[in-house]
Formats: sequence, C-alpha cells, structure tokens
Amino acid sequence: MCIAAIAWQLFADKPLVLLSNRDEFFARPTAALQHWRSGTVAGQDLRSGGTWLGVRQVNQPSGQTDTRWAIVLNFRDAAQTTPLNPTSRGQLVTEFLHSTLSPLAFARGLALADYDGFNLVLGTRKQAVMLNNRGYGIEVLPAGLYVLSNGQPNAPWFKCERLRGRVRQEVLPLIAEQQNWQEAAWAVLHDDVCAPCDDLPKTGVKPVIEAALSSIFIPKARATAVLGDAYGTRVSNILTLSPTGFEFAERHTTDGSIRRITG
Repeated sequence: MCIAAIAWQLFADKPLVLLSNRDEFFARPTAALQHWRSGTVAGQDLRSGGTWLGVRQVNQPSGQTDTRWAIVLNFRDAAQTTPLNPTSRGQLVTEFLHSTLSPLAFARGLALADYDGFNLVLGTRKQAVMLNNRGYGIEVLPAGLYVLSNGQPNAPWFKCERLRGRVRQEVLPLIAEQQNWQEAAWAVLHDDVCAPCDDLPKTGVKPVIEAALSSIFIPKARATAVLGDAYGTRVSNILTLSPTGFEFAERHTTDGSIRRITG
C-alpha cells in the first residue's frame, strides 16, 4: 500500500511538489532511484520492470523542454488475493513518460480493464489528471492539494486526512516563505500514528491488518507481525518541478540514506 500528497500549481516556482511513501514486501526486488537508459528517472520494480513514480525531461518541437511525471498506487481489493491481469500497473508510468500525448489524451486512451485496480496521476508542467479503473473516471486537476492512497481518491481515510493536514500546516507554509521545507516533509512522511478503531477504512481485510496499514508511514516490524512476511514503507520520495527542471529525492527507510537527482 502507498500514499501520496500532491501540491499542484500552488507555487509559481514549484508547479509540482509531490510527497509519497512506497509500501511493499521487502522480498520484492527493487532498484534505487536512478537514470534509466531511456531517459526516465525513477526507482524500478525489478520483478515487472515498471515503476511507482517517475519523471522524464522531453524536448519539444519548439526547442524547449517539458517535464512529464506520473505516479501509480494499487487499489486495495481484499476479494482479490492474486493478480488477475498480467499487465503491470508500473508500466502505466513508464508508458506515459515516453508518450507524446497530453495527460488527458493518454488517460482517455487507456484500456482500463487490462490492469488490476489502480489510482493514477499523470502530469506535465501545465496539466495533470487523476483517474482509476474502479469507477472514479478522469479528472483534470485544478490547482490544489490532493492526497490519495489505496482507496477512492476522495475517500476520507485517516492516513490521507492526517497527511493532508500535516502537509497543509507544516510543509506548504515553509515553501511559501521560501524556507527549508524538505526536513519537515521527511518528518511528515515518517508519521507512524495509526487510525483509531472507529476510523479504520473498511476494505474487507481484518481490522488488525487495517490498523497496521492505517498510518502514513508503515513500520516494518508492525506490519510484518500481522502479515507474516516482511512488509512496510521501503522508500519515501519528494519530487518537485521548477519552471525549467526537476529535483527527485528518495529516502531509504532501512538506513535513512537520501539520493537526489536533478534535471
């Protein structure tokens, strides 16, 4: 399970500020944030070849450059215990990054039934769209703060509302004042407060599992104790766009190391 907060078109010098946690089984092979030969900048799921969050600079016919970015999150479906469709959801990100279509045109052309459940956000510097294949449809995003996890994008999950509140109160004001905001963002992404029992989402899994997964940051020990296999937040990411480029940072939860790539 994963979570993301997207501050879209709130700052002239940062049209995108995206904070996210990737939650995954630790046994799943993964490559760290890096430059791919294709020009994509992302971590990589070595089992399927795709990624959960990526960015790519592209040259336009005018001679200017644009930045394409995308993030995908799985949709939690307790009734589905094994994948039904062979097409990796991580390929949605890489295919968009290499497409020449606008975010809206790309989203309209997707064969939604070819994928297991997902939430997807696609963007450039000028346009961003959000959609899923569980009935949400396609939304062109106006300027605002958006938070989504593994349910419907508008579902008021405890972890989503907590992340929304902390980003709005602790991160966005620092960006507006042009102060050092990234340390505050990392701290918010490490928030491991669980939802009260009455605020747990009802997705069909056992309440003890819902509780273990209900925080912004999922500690490995807590999740592993209820799932049986090593699981938790593996990396946190901060992706920012400027008028001319991007900065992509990845923090590994095992040792706290941070890797940054700019473009």
